[in-house]
Amino acid sequence: MSTNNHISNSILKSVAQKLADYKMLVKLNLSLMVVSSSVVGYLVAPNVSFNLLQVCLLFIGGLCVTAAANACNEVIEQHTDKLMKRTANRPLPSGRMSNSEAVGFAVVALVLGLAIMWTQFNLLSAFISLASFVIYVLAYTPLKKVGPINVFVGAIPGALPALIGWVAATNNLGIAGWSLFIIQFLWQFPHFWAIAWVAHEDYSKAGLKMLPQPEKDSNYTAIQCLHYTFALLLCSIMPYMTGLTTIWSVVLIGAGGLWFLFKAYKFTKDISDQTARQLMFASFIYLPLVYIAFLIFKV
Repeated sequence: MSTNNHISNSILKSVAQKLADYKMLVKLNLSLMVVSSSVVGYLVAPNVSFNLLQVCLLFIGGLCVTAAANACNEVIEQHTDKLMKRTANRPLPSGRMSNSEAVGFAVVALVLGLAIMWTQFNLLSAFISLASFVIYVLAYTPLKKVGPINVFVGAIPGALPALIGWVAATNNLGIAGWSLFIIQFLWQFPHFWAIAWVAHEDYSKAGLKMLPQPEKDSNYTAIQCLHYTFALLLCSIMPYMTGLTTIWSVVLIGAGGLWFLFKAYKFTKDISDQTARQLMFASFIYLPLVYIAFLIFKV
């Protein structure tokens, strides 16, 4: 009996480890946040009512494509990941997963995700999903070692899910859909630069150039964060102007945007890891606030 229990425990541990490895491979928390913006883009579209099956299909399709992109990113960056504390334990650099397994998973996930987007929604949403995958894997990932332009390029696939959700619902690239894209696009700069500031030493060891300046020796990064956060505040009125939401969305998002802007301003006055973390955490709160405002105050 004890031998059977030992075998059962070993199997359970093995399965748990494998699930944990796949969670790291697809960067599950990041993937869920990205895909949730697609669902919001879908639900905020005019004449779209909540349909659980369609929402689930959109979520699964988007999650598959995002998971495939993240898996490919980790395959390409596995040697870089070995050099950083926060990524050294990922399944590929640690040797717990082979390249063939990771690539095989990515191919299956990508094909499945695109098939769902095409057959259950429309060809345009599948095409934009594929474009997002290509930009993330073949442009953003290699550019991380070239220069800070990578953040600008990476912000494109990071913002496309909101537009993909809109297109899945409407089958067109309307200005209202682009307004969702612009807000999520601008949000990523203070968000990722705050993260890059805190993790600068780790990134530098791995040769990743994530900040808009070579070193943490001035407030240039903080000022850039302030500029983009201010632009984000101004753009918060766009969904109202394009007829997606009521004026109350402007009030709620505007209040959140002012608070976010204040955190960015504090970063310029005290350029430290502490204020960078405060800005980073503010970014985590701001985007869900925007999503909630879109859904609550939809026209």
